[in-house]
Amino acid sequence: MDEGLTGLVLFTVAVAALSTVLILVPGVAAAYALSRWRGPGRGVVETVLALPLVLPPTAVGLVLLELLARDSALGRLLDAMGVEVVFTPKAVVLASAVMAFPLLVRSARAGFEEVDPRLVAVARTLGDTRTRAFFRVTLPLAWRGVLTGALLAFSRALGEFGATVLVAGNIPGSTQTLSLAIFQRTQVGQDAEALKLAGVSVVLAFGAMYVTEVVTRRRGARGLA
Repeated sequence: MDEGLTGLVLFTVAVAALSTVLILVPGVAAAYALSRWRGPGRGVVETVLALPLVLPPTAVGLVLLELLARDSALGRLLDAMGVEVVFTPKAVVLASAVMAFPLLVRSARAGFEEVDPRLVAVARTLGDTRTRAFFRVTLPLAWRGVLTGALLAFSRALGEFGATVLVAGNIPGSTQTLSLAIFQRTQVGQDAEALKLAGVSVVLAFGAMYVTEVVTRRRGARGLA
């Protein structure tokens, strides 16, 4: 593997990992809240959180670009703080995180919904606070769902393209991931190089999805036990 390809792979994996870490806490919190929410409005919130799954990625990227533009309220705040996001590696991580967020929430929510509320109630009667019961009972029992969601989010982030290209651009050595590099190579007629990069992407995606499937199967077997 040549130095340029190694850099692309490392950057892509790093972006996927960072975006997954970025959404882990808010994603788990949202999943837990949705799993326990029985009041009105839950369907609306679930739909809003799931929108990145069904919207064109370029539409999500456009929304992010408008939110982070220097003439927007958030853009002016970031500019005053000396933080630049658009067309930087930060934008790559942010776009990947937004696109991967729904997958984490959906899977983690399913994991939390499988936890028997009676076990949590027993922990509360033994003196645990709500927070302590969550970390001692709920999260350990739902960890497979959370892990599956994190792996799915990581896998999604590996191949993110549409939102990224709008908010981060396609800058070699700065914001270019494997998927963006494949697009660039095909645009300039370097089909053989593009196929090589596509092969590397397949290997990475296969590895991530294989681990996800193994965890999912074990989770299913546990549910049947």
